[in-house]
Amino acid sequence: MAQTVAQPTATTPALPAKLPIGAIVPWAVFFGILMLVLLYFVGAEQGATSVVNGADVHEWVHDARHLLGFPCH
Repeated sequence: MAQTVAQPTATTPALPAKLPIGAIVPWAVFFGILMLVLLYFVGAEQGATSVVNGADVHEWVHDARHLLGFPCH
């Protein structure tokens, strides 16, 4: 009885598909603006540049302010 042993074959690794930079830029701009808006609400809302009246936004983002090091008291 002869046994055959399978020999490993050299295969090329699969490469990820390349995305054109034009497809990434709009999403990067969108998320950049979104992050700036969130940073504004966490860091500056309820101050001299308040957009929303009342203390609701302050209460919603109060813990995030302390976590990020923004003073709010």
